[in-house]
Amino acid sequence: MTVVDRWAAESLAALEAQSLVRTLETLDGPVGAQVQVDGASLLNFSGNDYLGLAADPLVLTRVRERLTAIGAGSSRLVVGTQAVHAELEQALAAFEQVEATLLFSSGWAANVGAITALVGPGDVVFSDELNHASLIDGCRLSRAQVQVYRHRDGRHLESLLSQHRGARRLIVTDSIFSMDGDRAPLVELARLAHVHDAALLVDEAHATGVVGPGGAGLCTELKVSPDVRVGTLSKALGGQGAWVGGSAALRSLVLNRARSFVFSTGLSPVLCVAGLVALEVLRGDGARREALHRNMDTLARGLSTLGFDARPGSAIFPVVLHDVALALDAASKLRERGLLVKAIRPPTVPEGTSRLRLSVTATHTPEQIVTLLTALE
Repeated sequence: MTVVDRWAAESLAALEAQSLVRTLETLDGPVGAQVQVDGASLLNFSGNDYLGLAADPLVLTRVRERLTAIGAGSSRLVVGTQAVHAELEQALAAFEQVEATLLFSSGWAANVGAITALVGPGDVVFSDELNHASLIDGCRLSRAQVQVYRHRDGRHLESLLSQHRGARRLIVTDSIFSMDGDRAPLVELARLAHVHDAALLVDEAHATGVVGPGGAGLCTELKVSPDVRVGTLSKALGGQGAWVGGSAALRSLVLNRARSFVFSTGLSPVLCVAGLVALEVLRGDGARREALHRNMDTLARGLSTLGFDARPGSAIFPVVLHDVALALDAASKLRERGLLVKAIRPPTVPEGTSRLRLSVTATHTPEQIVTLLTALE
């Protein structure tokens, strides 16, 4: 046994003792409302493909028609920028009504890159305690002082802002939180940023394509204009990659200082084309978003009837069971009934909040939602 194998065995044993070991599960085909796993057909209520675009035949056909290259071939600052990168960045800027955007290979890279480009030693960053891990790591890697405020608690944030004057200050939040599906108080956060001369960064990953006029996100819905907007191509838009949006000056700064951009191969042209097609579909097919919102309403009402606190503010619905073993057992019993609902455990969620994370899409039928609710009951 090598040294690394010994370390791995020790660490895995510790995880096993807490029922926290994870393994990969391979789908026998594309993602969708119904998936094939190990020969079994399961209703999928665990993904983020909110508009059903990830394997949509129309999207696939239109991507093939426009495809001219597979890889960027280099980092964007060397010879990795192609015309399709610029086209997608311009389309995303128009979509979010910002001056400019910059593409990244993932939402993780975008959040880490933007935060570390903006703040550093001597600065202070204020982070909601339930922010996504990519925001948390961006704060840590920036080497700025990190102040964590209570979830959605503007009063606590204001108190912390008042205690840290005389430095660059950045407020960082998700717009829709990925594990609870609740919304950040963006209007209040924008007011606090203005009053305290701080900047505001909002990650719209789970809001893009889902809420707001034309699916442009929660910031657009609430008429909030943060200094930095991060969006992703990998959820409602069905592809992969992300962008940082804001002013032209912000784009130039991030382009020059974000290590996750500078030292990474450019986003695949395939994914750029897929992003452009998805945006076109989103703009031209309001029926998808209408179907998604009908399903969000239906699931929220059904969960409320079962006694769960459920609101149709997003496509994410947590069923918090607290105990790790209980969450795993519930997920197993649902699978026996033909439902793929993943148990979410620490460190993805805080200790004592293990849960089933339900997510609904535009492609789920009313009958499939009834099947889920019946099984939960």
